[in-house]
Amino acid sequence: MSEFSELESLYARAAEAIRSAEALLIGAGAGMGVDSGLPDFRGDTGFWKAYPPFRGRSFSELSTPHWFHNDPALAWGFFGHRLNLYRGTTPHAGFQILRRWGESLPLGYFVFTSNVDGHFQRAGFPEERVLECHGSIHYLQCAEGCSGAIWSSAEVRVEVDEATMRSRSDPPRCPRCSAIARPNILMFGDAEWHPGRSREQHSRYRDWLRRVSGRRVVALEMGAGLAIPTVRQECEQRGQLLIRINPREADTPRRGIPLAVGALEALRKIDDVIRSHDQTDVAATDRVD
Repeated sequence: MSEFSELESLYARAAEAIRSAEALLIGAGAGMGVDSGLPDFRGDTGFWKAYPPFRGRSFSELSTPHWFHNDPALAWGFFGHRLNLYRGTTPHAGFQILRRWGESLPLGYFVFTSNVDGHFQRAGFPEERVLECHGSIHYLQCAEGCSGAIWSSAEVRVEVDEATMRSRSDPPRCPRCSAIARPNILMFGDAEWHPGRSREQHSRYRDWLRRVSGRRVVALEMGAGLAIPTVRQECEQRGQLLIRINPREADTPRRGIPLAVGALEALRKIDDVIRSHDQTDVAATDRVD
């Protein structure tokens, strides 16, 4: 079988799995945003390409809470640039395909994502259907931990010097104690993250898992790599069948469906097959009537 024919066969299997599913678990890592124009920071060279001023440093070195205490301009340069990038980027068409599929299933869907960009909500997914396991850049907390309060970053505007990747703006402040605020994101080596919002999301997710227990749950995972395998492990554990979309790390456990392509391409191809089957079913029903 040619590589093209094998891929088409995998698309057909994935389409049939989704059509016959009762519920859909949508898993997404950084690769999900690549088709929207976002960097995935794969390896140090990928990080340096996205942030040339940080050459010689790693993503894990910059994404740590201690910079908010020791160098707030650096901290908010890095996170402010990301906030501006995520706000200025439109989620790609694959998000709408996923939402349409999920809404068509008897037991619906839930999103489990390590992304902090808020793009599922931007694409119209209800807040109560999304679990952001690493938090969200669209919410803030006090860097000094004066309370467990979490609030929206909607009013925050950060001007970043692109040459140095340092903030030119005054950093946002905690409304309670006036200390510097930081994103409500679980960073590397982070003992200061306030998990209150994430706990509420986990609670809703557990309720959904109880409702779909023992039913035909398909886990559809996109752009989740091996470096931080949280999303991969969750999808492997929860889905009766796993569809893994990843151009570089698509291997699946036995009986899984590996698609070694980008998220948007795969979702469009699978959707084409589903629509073709649906049209055939409608035509057959019309003939019987």
